[in-house]
Amino acid sequence: MGREPVHEPTRAALVEFLTRMGDNTLVLGHRLSEWCGHGPALEEDIGVANIALDLIGQTQFWLGLAGEVEGRGRKADDLAFLRDVWEFRNVLLVELPNGDYGHTLMRQFLFDAWHVEALRALAASTEVRVAGIAAKAVKEAHYHLEKSADLVVRLGDGTEESRRRMQAALDVLWPYAGELFLGDAVDAVLAEAGIAPDPASLRAAWDATVRPILAEATLRVPDGTFAHKGGRRGIHTEHLGRMLAEMQFLQRAYPGATW
Repeated sequence: MGREPVHEPTRAALVEFLTRMGDNTLVLGHRLSEWCGHGPALEEDIGVANIALDLIGQTQFWLGLAGEVEGRGRKADDLAFLRDVWEFRNVLLVELPNGDYGHTLMRQFLFDAWHVEALRALAASTEVRVAGIAAKAVKEAHYHLEKSADLVVRLGDGTEESRRRMQAALDVLWPYAGELFLGDAVDAVLAEAGIAPDPASLRAAWDATVRPILAEATLRVPDGTFAHKGGRRGIHTEHLGRMLAEMQFLQRAYPGATW
């Protein structure tokens, strides 16, 4: 594709896609940052904070490119702090409250397994800027997945209490994971142009990663194929608005303020 953004409708689809990627990492990164100083152990406190920083760093690239391609002069910070809840395009999974640490770990694992596959596919994108961001981010995502998978196994196959908590988290979160693989017209345009994969094409590899780990963790995969959806179209749970009220407070209270 070269350095210049493409014309409509591909440009509009690309902006939407980049916003979705950036919002996923932004919202999940903020959720993880809420554990800072509250982790169950010092090592976990530091580890989850580092993952949050990785995700926020990736957000800077995705939303920065979204603003560049959009061509309206908006930067990553503008997109992060000056949009209302209905303008966010993250999946519902990442905006759910942290719950206990087992809930946070299960959410992270389900996301990480998708994130690795998505970034791996995007590293071969025909849009060189997308490919460049993905090639860098996938290295971090592999580490995130290794860490979350290890802890899911250790806690799932741990004590009776830890297994109960991990199974409860899986039962709640499994229906939300399905949204990661639901495509729409935006995805169809980008898949046709070779810019991004069809979300459904990532499901088999995700299953091949997730199901063996859950089996090793002695956890039962919930039945059914129902998937909560709406986040990628701006229809969110009540939790995102509350999170944004905190995340965007300073910018809303002191518009345009700089450090």
